[in-house]
Amino acid sequence: MNEQRVRICDIAEELGLSTATVSNVIHGKTGKISEETRRRVMERLEKRAYMPNMAEILLAQNSSRIIGVFINDHEKYEGHTLEDFFISSSLNDLSKEIEAAGQFMMVKTAKNAKEIIKFASMWNMDGIVVIGFCHQDYMDLRSNMRIPFVIYDGYCEKPERILNITIDNYDGGYQMGCHFRECGYRKALCISDNFIGVDRERIEGFGQGFAPGECDFLLIPMHGTKRWEFYCENLARICKATAVFAVSDYYAIDLICFLNERRIRVPEDIAIAGFDDIPMSRMVIPALTTVRQNGALRAKLAIEKLRELKEGMPVQTQITLPVSLVVRKSTRQAK
Repeated sequence: MNEQRVRICDIAEELGLSTATVSNVIHGKTGKISEETRRRVMERLEKRAYMPNMAEILLAQNSSRIIGVFINDHEKYEGHTLEDFFISSSLNDLSKEIEAAGQFMMVKTAKNAKEIIKFASMWNMDGIVVIGFCHQDYMDLRSNMRIPFVIYDGYCEKPERILNITIDNYDGGYQMGCHFRECGYRKALCISDNFIGVDRERIEGFGQGFAPGECDFLLIPMHGTKRWEFYCENLARICKATAVFAVSDYYAIDLICFLNERRIRVPEDIAIAGFDDIPMSRMVIPALTTVRQNGALRAKLAIEKLRELKEGMPVQTQITLPVSLVVRKSTRQAK
C-alpha cells in the first residue's frame, strides 16, 4: 500500500507549531521566525520526505521567478505553432537566457491578449515576452496588466510605455534587393501572405534596393495545400521572374520544395531568397540565401530589459537590432 502524502498540518502537529509557521518556512517567509524554529521545521521536512507543490511555493512568494513566453497561435501555423522554425529557434535562445538569469520559462500559445492577461496574473509572473501579436493586443496588455512585458517579434505602431525589441526589417529587405540587383537579376518577385507590419517593411526595403517600381508582388495563401494550389495556378507568373524574395525562410523553403517537384532548378532557372536565417535554411538544397537576425542577442536583451522594468528602471521604448545578408547557393550571378 502506498503511504499517504505528508501534509503541512502533519508536520505542524508533530512539532507543536501552527500550520502557518510551517507554511512560512516552506515558502521562505522566515523574517519573523527564529533560526531554531526554522531549523526544526527543515529537519522534520527532510526526515518525512515532504514534497512541496512547486506552483504553490512560487505563487506564495513576492517573486515567482517565472518568465512567460506567449506566442500568437495564428491560423497560418495550422495547429503547429511551436514547431515553426523561427518560433522554436526563438524559444531555444530565450530558454538559455532565462535559465542563466535563475528564472523559469513558461510557454503558452494564445489567440488574444485576454488569454495572456488571465494566465500571467494567475501565475504571478515576473515578466512576459510576447511573440507575434498585433498593435491592438499590445495596447490591451498595457491597459489591463501591471506585469512588465516586451514585444519580441511583432509590429507596434506607437511603442509608448511598451518595450519593443525589433530588427531592421526594411534594411534587411534593402540588402536583399541590392544583392539581387548586383547579381544581375532583372525581374524580381516578392511573396508574402500579407502586406502589413514587418512584412511590408521587408517588401518595401527590397523594392528600394532592387529597383523602385520594378519588382512584382504575389499575395500567397497561408495554408500549405492552398498555397501549392495557388502556385500551380500562377506558375507561369512565377517563372517570368528570374529571382524570388520570400518574406520568411519558411515560405522560401516551401517554394524551393514546390519548384523541385516540378524540376524547376534553383538557382539555375530561378533564384530564391528568404529572411530570418533559421537553422533549416542551411540544410535545404540548395542552401538558402537569407537575411540573418541575431536571435541570441535579441533574447539576451529581452530578459535584461524585463529585469530593468521589474525594478522600475527607465528603458527606451524601442530597440532596433541590425541584420546582415547571408549569401548561399540559392542565388548566383545571372547569366
